[in-house]
Amino acid sequence: MSLLDEEGNQDESLESKTLSAEDQVKDHSTGTRVVAGQIFLESGKSDSQSENEESFHSQEEEKENSLEELNSLEMSNLLNKDLEEAEIQSPVLTAIGGTADGEPCHFPFLFMEKEYAECTADGREDGRLWCATTYDYKKDQKWGFCESEEQSNKRRQMQEAEDVYQIGMKILNESSKKAQKKVAYQYLLKAADMNHTKAMEKVSYALLFGDYLKQNIQASKELFEKLTEEGSPKGQMALGFLYASGLGVNSSQAKALVYYTFGALGGNLIAHMILGYRYWAGIGVLQSCESALTHYRLVANHVASDISLTGGTVVQRIRLADEVENPGMASGMLEEDLIQYYQFLAEKGDVQAQVGLGQLHLHGGRGVEQNHQRAFEYFNQAANAGNSHAMAFLGKMYSEGSDVVPQSNETALQYFKKAADMGNPVGQSGLGMAYLYGRGVPVNYELALKYFQKAAEQGWVDGQLQLGSMYYNGIGVKKDYKQALKYFNLASQGGHILAFYNLAQMHATGTGVMRSCHTAVELFKNVCERGRWSERLMTAYNSYKDGDSNSAVVQYLLLAEQGYEVAQSNAAFILDQKEASIVGENETYPRALLHWNRAASQGYTVARIKLGDYHFYGFGTDVDYETAFIHYRLASEQQHSAQAMFNLGYMHEKGLGIKQDIHLAKRFYDMAAEASPDAQVPVFLALCKLGVIYSLQYIRDINIREVFSHIDMDQLLGPEWDLYLMTIIALLLGTIIAYRQRQHQAIPRAAGLRPAVPQQEPPPEHQPPQ
Repeated sequence: MSLLDEEGNQDESLESKTLSAEDQVKDHSTGTRVVAGQIFLESGKSDSQSENEESFHSQEEEKENSLEELNSLEMSNLLNKDLEEAEIQSPVLTAIGGTADGEPCHFPFLFMEKEYAECTADGREDGRLWCATTYDYKKDQKWGFCESEEQSNKRRQMQEAEDVYQIGMKILNESSKKAQKKVAYQYLLKAADMNHTKAMEKVSYALLFGDYLKQNIQASKELFEKLTEEGSPKGQMALGFLYASGLGVNSSQAKALVYYTFGALGGNLIAHMILGYRYWAGIGVLQSCESALTHYRLVANHVASDISLTGGTVVQRIRLADEVENPGMASGMLEEDLIQYYQFLAEKGDVQAQVGLGQLHLHGGRGVEQNHQRAFEYFNQAANAGNSHAMAFLGKMYSEGSDVVPQSNETALQYFKKAADMGNPVGQSGLGMAYLYGRGVPVNYELALKYFQKAAEQGWVDGQLQLGSMYYNGIGVKKDYKQALKYFNLASQGGHILAFYNLAQMHATGTGVMRSCHTAVELFKNVCERGRWSERLMTAYNSYKDGDSNSAVVQYLLLAEQGYEVAQSNAAFILDQKEASIVGENETYPRALLHWNRAASQGYTVARIKLGDYHFYGFGTDVDYETAFIHYRLASEQQHSAQAMFNLGYMHEKGLGIKQDIHLAKRFYDMAAEASPDAQVPVFLALCKLGVIYSLQYIRDINIREVFSHIDMDQLLGPEWDLYLMTIIALLLGTIIAYRQRQHQAIPRAAGLRPAVPQQEPPPEHQPPQ
């Protein structure tokens, strides 16, 4: 079993599922198949064989890559394969006790006119497993136990634990209410106490994150250690995370790396993703693009296989720092009132509102949970009103099938045709898929190409993606890697995850483009970050909004280890605000500094400015104006940050970390004002202050006596300059005297124009009695 298969068999919600049988439809006449949205040709003879060798997942390329990048991952994979082949021959069971102690069990054996190919508990009230040592038990009465009494008790205990675990999982999966989920975790707690491995995994993560159980990092650590001893990859990965982040244990990057490596060798995708990021960024290991590519590619293969036609769930990336500055603006979340308004419009028959709400519920995101039932209802209403977009999406839902909408190629085809006839690109793309894979119609590559081209011309990403796939594999057209690259690029601009995946494969293998490990890793990283574990971003955000900063910071820290830049900046923000009590006060700023640094390395401007601030004020590090200046300059040059430019102006003005230069200070202040309108007021005040400082400095720098002593008035104004000066003074005196006389003459005239003063009332003693 490969690493992917092992991970796929795990039931942890963080892991993705593998392709369904419907997604692996084959056309036996032409030998095509679909894997992760990419078209591949089955190996055949001559030309078809060469085409297969050029496909993304051909065996020859995998062998070449394994020779170039062979490390412990591949060695472990080969070792696992050899061990699995050795285990095919099942060991011979020996009877314990009974009437044939020590004799080998005979399979099959006949008991009660029924053949048994394995040990059974039939015929026994105590439930112990037994076997016959001859074929006919009734005739020979030769039997023995397959297990000791201790083994039997242990097996029955594990069976009981499994039953409790299944009850808990059933409640957990079938209910969306928080109270019911808490009940489910009580069952899982009981199963975990009975040493059920999967239950312990569920409970340990719930204790770590505070999901439906009270957060208890110490208890989760003990469970992770127990799981690690049992060889659980999830336990190993989580223990590595605790050592990496210093939660519940003393931080040790060396131990973290060991546990991550063991988790990855066991097939844990999150461990692979963490190692991929560490090798890419050089965290705790020597930077190695090729090693990062190996880990990221493995995870991306699994994520891509889980992407359906609808493109999977939407990843909501909300920055807490932006939320604080502009509440509700930067998050992209829809307010509850706005959703209710759209629902009101939809109920009143507004077709656009119905289609919009249908898409929101189909994909989820923006504060709306994924709900296929409601999506189907909204699309149905809009389709009945004649909306082509709704018809096309109904076609997609029937084509893929779900718990709500049964899979039906015929019904999907009807909706796709109706939408395509109305010129809808989604319908055209769906019809192209039907002709490409023979879903409800005979396979016809020419028609598939025609409809994909129509959809692509209208900018629909699915059409562009499939058109790229056809050009890449030469299906219905001549093979053309440049055209394939063009359409994959167009689809990637629309955000289609499979377009990123296909581009990554092309750059990784140098197919149709110059091989670039760095580009391939960045693209694969983008794909990996769209895995199902990305749902944890919204869970962490909701925890933070509910006031549970401790739960939020732990979730963000794990996502930060996986390389999510938004999680790194959010974890740093919570630590910066000192809102997480699980982190000691002395450790808050150093840890925040670490994550600001990682976020800044991935291009986040605010994080780069924060790094400058931390070094400027000495938060979590020593005061270092020169380093602060470097970070501000990087933010100014690379991201054109107005804040960074303003800070550079201030540092030039004060001479902090750089030689004092008022002219450069003014230049940076002016640049900040040009970069952002919000900076204009503080820049104006700073320039006013700078002007005063400059004037005082100028006056201080010159000696007035020396200036006058060097001035030759005869040369400057002529030999009779004193007569000119006396004439000017006399004229000024005359002007002042004339002005004062006119002012005195105007006073009487002004007095004559005064309004009459009303007679004052007599004093109270002269008033007549009342």
